Amino acid sequence: MRALVRTAAAAATALALLLTGCGGGGDGRADGRITIRFQSLAWQKESVDANKQLVKEWNASHPDVRVQYVQGSWDSVHDQLLTSFEGDEAPDVIHDASDDLADFAHGGYLADLRTLLPDRLTADIPQRSWRTSTFDGGVYGVPFLQEPRVLIANTRLLKASGVRIPTPAHPWSWTEFRRVAKKLTGKGRYGVAWPLKEPVSLTLNLGLSAGGELFHRGADGKVTLAMHAGDLVVPGTIHDQVNTDHSAARTALGMGGGDALPGLFGGKYAMVPLGFSYRQQVVEQAPKGFEWTVLPAPAGRAGLAQGVSPQTLSVAEDSPHKKEAAAFIGFLLRPANMVRLAKGDWMLPTGRAALADPSLHTADRGWATGAALAGALRSAPAQSVRGYPEWKDKVATPAFQEYYSGAIDAAELRKRLVENGNRVLARYQR
Repeated sequence: MRALVRTAAAAATALALLLTGCGGGGDGRADGRITIRFQSLAWQKESVDANKQLVKEWNASHPDVRVQYVQGSWDSVHDQLLTSFEGDEAPDVIHDASDDLADFAHGGYLADLRTLLPDRLTADIPQRSWRTSTFDGGVYGVPFLQEPRVLIANTRLLKASGVRIPTPAHPWSWTEFRRVAKKLTGKGRYGVAWPLKEPVSLTLNLGLSAGGELFHRGADGKVTLAMHAGDLVVPGTIHDQVNTDHSAARTALGMGGGDALPGLFGGKYAMVPLGFSYRQQVVEQAPKGFEWTVLPAPAGRAGLAQGVSPQTLSVAEDSPHKKEAAAFIGFLLRPANMVRLAKGDWMLPTGRAALADPSLHTADRGWATGAALAGALRSAPAQSVRGYPEWKDKVATPAFQEYYSGAIDAAELRKRLVENGNRVLARYQR
């Protein structure tokens, strides 16, 4: 869902945001009251509306601390934030994702939230979620929304094939999933389409189910790369579906998630692995009469475990109003409000109280399947690894793309990911 595009366009977006008042310069006081700036990355209408309404409700009940809503963009957030941090113009409250926080936290740009957050919020979010935003013992973001990878499938094709329908209690194994995809493949139809324009996070996060780790932290705290059998289960399955079984569409490898939906609707693909939030696009775009269902991703020896990088809310270290900014975060993430944000983004809340809301456990539109997977979500493998963005962009993305297309074999994939990757990480850990 999120693509960090480091281009001139990103720099232009950063400049535009700064010129429109995104910055937190000065002490944030206007007319004798405090003003804090909240940069939101909400982009779907329901989500934007929910965020703006909550800001309105806060301002109505907190006349001495006004929150100014600022619209950011997932496409350019990393570079925009870096520019604003270095220019001492960062927003007070920062919406981002946990896998983008490590370098900002280590760079001293984000406030350690351990003494700022209300105890209720700290206790409500599980430790497995807090680990996604914890670096060197400090907490630099509040993980509040998360989404598992699921299979969105054509119900009619599933029923016609006679395959066993998986549930969170009885999911497919990766081996069974490969057999099912072959059975669903027919004239003019592929069993599965893997939209892998950005292949790294999907591969690593689903790899946890098979025991894949790839990144290993030693006793000295340094991280190195090593590939074992579990690390090859998911990429090997995808590679074989494309190149051996011909049950996965080769043309989908260069697609983004939304690009594969027309093929799903038209019967060209029986299943598409996507983030949970893509259900909204299915509801909005599917033709009348299209029957679809949400299935859990395949399970391995680690069960349904998946890596996730939750959306987060952070406070800028240079904000003169950290206490007020943290109080606003506490308000946004009250259980009822967290449910509103989750439903607006078609995602799952991290908080236990919000996740227990009955509206998130209905069979309608796959909510119950997603909620059943929440307990299996773990910190993404590379969450706290310094140098990961460079490894991902320069090493892993081209290596996985070539492997999935059949241009290189597993031995060459291992060599590139590990040998070239360790040289990249070493530069960040000297």
